[in-house]
Amino acid sequence: MTIFARRARASAGRMHPELSLVSYTLLGHLEERGGCRATDLAAHYALDKSTVSRQVAALERAGLIERRLDPEDHRVQVLHLTEAGHAILAQVTRSRRAAFRERLADWPEEDLVRFAAYLERYNAGPGDAGSD
Repeated sequence: MTIFARRARASAGRMHPELSLVSYTLLGHLEERGGCRATDLAAHYALDKSTVSRQVAALERAGLIERRLDPEDHRVQVLHLTEAGHAILAQVTRSRRAAFRERLADWPEEDLVRFAAYLERYNAGPGDAGSD
């Protein structure tokens, strides 16, 4: 698992030098959810609020996310991807998918099916079956 994590971090840097694995993950979550609060990101990924705050500030400086007032509660700021954020996330996602296809190209179909099932099982975690 350590090697897997190291490769993921290294490949994130190769996909886009300014986009860390954490940044990529946060952008993906914001896109998937259509925006959310920084505290929601911290809670979802079990990260310290200061860690998320630094990541959010860097993503804002890079022009990849923006804060908008929640239309239902103007005291709350919701993070959303900018057009540049959507574009860079799409670019990195395409690059990652191509890298996965290349790495798995020689695997037999039955191995791919088993591998996918194992990843789903692992990602479900204890007491978390079926959720992300």
